[in-house]
Amino acid sequence: MITKRIIPCLDVRDGRVVKGTNFQNLNDVSSPVELGKYYSDCGADELVFYDITASSDGRKLFTEILTQVAENIFIPLTVGGGINTVEDFDRVLKCGADKVSVNSGAIRNPDLIPRAAEKYGDQCVVISADVKRVDGQFRVFAKGGREDTGMEAISWIKRCVDNGAGEVVVNSIDTDGVRGGFDLELLKLVCDAVKVPVIASGGAGCEQDFVKLFREIPTIDAGLAASIFHFGQVKISDLKQTLKENGIPVRI
Repeated sequence: MITKRIIPCLDVRDGRVVKGTNFQNLNDVSSPVELGKYYSDCGADELVFYDITASSDGRKLFTEILTQVAENIFIPLTVGGGINTVEDFDRVLKCGADKVSVNSGAIRNPDLIPRAAEKYGDQCVVISADVKRVDGQFRVFAKGGREDTGMEAISWIKRCVDNGAGEVVVNSIDTDGVRGGFDLELLKLVCDAVKVPVIASGGAGCEQDFVKLFREIPTIDAGLAASIFHFGQVKISDLKQTLKENGIPVRI
């Protein structure tokens, strides 16, 4: 049986891990190098590193701090932020990333996903969709949740997968940092629409939120969270033990 993955996320701004609510009011948390090593040592299955202002600032992702993170962890690393070209994929992968996450870059240039998938393989290309409800519709947002693209989210995600994205991270802006549970309505729609691994992001507040996620959406592959891990409300080892006790397969 395929185990469910537990993935901490490092939202990095100016070389520091930050966390906010609904993608706003960001507060300093820690060094990404120290925090990444901590999660690697504590049983996380993977790590996600987002340079959250690279796209909105119109610059390339910080590679120096990324290289340091990659050198200090022993789990798969997904990296995103300011990925606009195939050359950006190459640069990030050479820093130690295993997978590259795209959002705004793919919105601006839909050819980016098929070109990257052809060069590096589908398994390397992750579509990270920032999604929010607008007028009763799930919409895709760009530039770290700052810009409404006007595009319907489910059809956009499906198109990205059809074009070669091998994994989907669904970031619910509505539930981000609120700690009221994952956006199950949105996640069910995405899982029904695609046949690649889907990672749930945004809203985890306690261990039971993960139990509910994996029980109600058996096809979901992973749960991603930030603040509850960063601030110690939930320890990954305890979470995995709880999941195991609830019959949910995890790597202990």
